[in-house]
Amino acid sequence: MDRETVLIKEIDVIQNIIKRMAFNSFLIKGWAVTLITVTLLLKGDAYQNLIALIPLFIFWYLDAYFLWQERAYRELYKWVIENRLKDDKLECDKYLFDMKAGKRFGKKIQTKPRIMFSETLLAFYGSILLLIFIYNGILLISYLIKKGIISL
Repeated sequence: MDRETVLIKEIDVIQNIIKRMAFNSFLIKGWAVTLITVTLLLKGDAYQNLIALIPLFIFWYLDAYFLWQERAYRELYKWVIENRLKDDKLECDKYLFDMKAGKRFGKKIQTKPRIMFSETLLAFYGSILLLIFIYNGILLISYLIKKGIISL
């Protein structure tokens, strides 16, 4: 197999991994919305609505993890493009088909907590968090009105 064929195959593998990470992030968002909605709609104790915060934060972290992985694989992609066809055979074959992108490039990209508070994830999960608090506020006000503690 010549070097260009190896390069094309390795790039294909990396691109497929990046696509899977992006799809996983998409699925995580769907599952987050579904489980949080189900948690809020189930009738139960008063504290049950606060339980919706648990899947929110778990899925928020998982989404940041997959985004972190995706960024690491993008760094790997750049490295392969820049280094794989160099004349130096030793440098060229270094890390051949090594897909441990997080281990190699994890220090070059933002940390997972930092990614959690990136604009896109903060807007998505922050709006869900805000809606949970608004929903709980409405339930609290309706409960207080029903008990006669406050009146409108």
